[in-house]
Amino acid sequence: MSTDSKPKRDTLRRRHLLGAAAAAAATLGAPAFVRAQSGSKIRIGYWPVAAGLPFYAAVEKGYFKDAGLDVEAIKFAGAQQVMEAMLSGRCDGSSNGTGSGNLGVGEIASPGLFKIIATNPSNATYVLDQFLVPKDSPVKSIAELKGKRVASGPGIQNKTLAQTVLERAGASGTSVTELPIGQHVAALAAGQVDAVYTLEPTGTVGRLNGTTRLLEAGVIAKYILGDPQAPWHGGAATLTTEFIKKNPELTRKYIAAYARGIELVRKDPAEARKYLKGYTAIDGPLTGEVPLASYMLYSEFKPADVAAFQKFFDLFTEKGVFEKKLDVQSLLFKA
Repeated sequence: MSTDSKPKRDTLRRRHLLGAAAAAAATLGAPAFVRAQSGSKIRIGYWPVAAGLPFYAAVEKGYFKDAGLDVEAIKFAGAQQVMEAMLSGRCDGSSNGTGSGNLGVGEIASPGLFKIIATNPSNATYVLDQFLVPKDSPVKSIAELKGKRVASGPGIQNKTLAQTVLERAGASGTSVTELPIGQHVAALAAGQVDAVYTLEPTGTVGRLNGTTRLLEAGVIAKYILGDPQAPWHGGAATLTTEFIKKNPELTRKYIAAYARGIELVRKDPAEARKYLKGYTAIDGPLTGEVPLASYMLYSEFKPADVAAFQKFFDLFTEKGVFEKKLDVQSLLFKA
């Protein structure tokens, strides 16, 4: 195999992602907003990770109904699919937990696609991201994964971050295979992979069923942002710009109801956690074991938060995932 085959494959894959995003953004050459559905139903895409908890809680507690809103929660296999649904006009926004990097790819394909109403910053304290190994694995550090079989969740954000963490932790050159997040624990237990870069509740599932062990958590804050306690804004709740423009009053009500979901997670996490059931792989009393990310509304961002978010996005520009620099500040919703 030639030494430049992998960079070529990565370049082709990035072009494919942007091409797919652009294709989703246009049908017969028409921009996405032409096909946006009218009516009061608000269609929000999510994928089954713990970070989507404020949205799950707002749906199940009736916060959206209390505001007179008809919100449809649409499940997707990965964050990339959520973004593509927003581009094609099949979704009006995303829940927390939808990869910010994936959303960024959509923004480049269709500038002005969305605005961020909230993020779910995580780090070593507010755990979301982690590397797991089989329970009896002899591996004690990420550096020891060099040359081993490593998997990540699906999508360009997960794979890029996994590869970068491996590089910066001393395991450069290790290839990463994309695998649906619901298969991570089973793949480790079956010996199909030696480690996974994953998101909660995967670590909790594996720990509670006795098949996996946490190798290291909060890896993006530590290895990408340079500080284990830095806020990694890896996921974002959004609304499409077209929906916001067409429905200013519904937008206001939706954000207020969503904020109630965030407030519930902050003030009564025990109550909120039970709404992981049905939306993630965690069920019953096990929901009380899941560590929670933090949450930040658009109005709560401080300059340091914007800077941390921008550093994360700049990595994607550096790696060639983004074909141009994206300005985080311009993506935040403004009332």
